[in-house]
Amino acid sequence: FWFMWDDLVRGAIGAVVLADTRRLKECFPALDYFESCGLPYVVAVNHFDGSEMFGPEDVREALTIPAHIPVMIMDARRRISAIETLLALVGHALDVTPE
Repeated sequence: FWFMWDDLVRGAIGAVVLADTRRLKECFPALDYFESCGLPYVVAVNHFDGSEMFGPEDVREALTIPAHIPVMIMDARRRISAIETLLALVGHALDVTPE
């Protein structure tokens, strides 16, 4: 669905890149896209049962995410975790100043 991304982000205040630590390489296209279009984003690391646990700084280093981008650990199955991630995105989007 990459061909639809330009239409999907029109009017968006930001994006959440949901990272699976078992397949981090698959995050690079999304990270590159949001960086290139200047859309604020946060990275949410979703740990799955049986997967190796990594901290936010480990993921930041592995994906070469800039220091100003929030990286958080979440559980996408838990409503409060999803809400916290969305609140972090809104907070980050409000902190970003247009260039």
